Amino acid sequence: MIPFIAMLVSLLLFRTLGFAGWEYMNDWVISLRFAVAVLFLLTASAHWGKRRPDLIAMIPPGIPKAALMVTITGVLELAGAMLILIPATTAWASAGLALMLIAMFPANVYAANHHLSLGGKPVTPIVPRTFLQIVFLAVVLMAGWLPPQG
Repeated sequence: MIPFIAMLVSLLLFRTLGFAGWEYMNDWVISLRFAVAVLFLLTASAHWGKRRPDLIAMIPPGIPKAALMVTITGVLELAGAMLILIPATTAWASAGLALMLIAMFPANVYAANHHLSLGGKPVTPIVPRTFLQIVFLAVVLMAGWLPPQG
């Protein structure tokens, strides 16, 4: 839930900056791209911090080299966060992030079904997590495929 809140708060902050006179942010699609970048910078940070063991534990047993998978997804999240901000790569970054969200969803299902924890707190139950995943997918695709409005 923290990534969702961070994305929402940053979107509101970027839009406020646009209304306050920062012309570049006076476009909801541009602000949304920056909010998506905040979302993925935040989630990527967990891949190397104290939550790393919890993320490794979320990888279903049939997937080899769980620690490597966590590292790779962290790197991809960082890359996506940066590339979604560059107009020439926005659509590709959006598509890649969307595919990654879909590919990582089984780990969320596994974690919920096995009552794992993340940072000492239970992972989000499957129904709210599925809803969040749909919201994240929609936001990532809108940020990458809608043209700036300004």
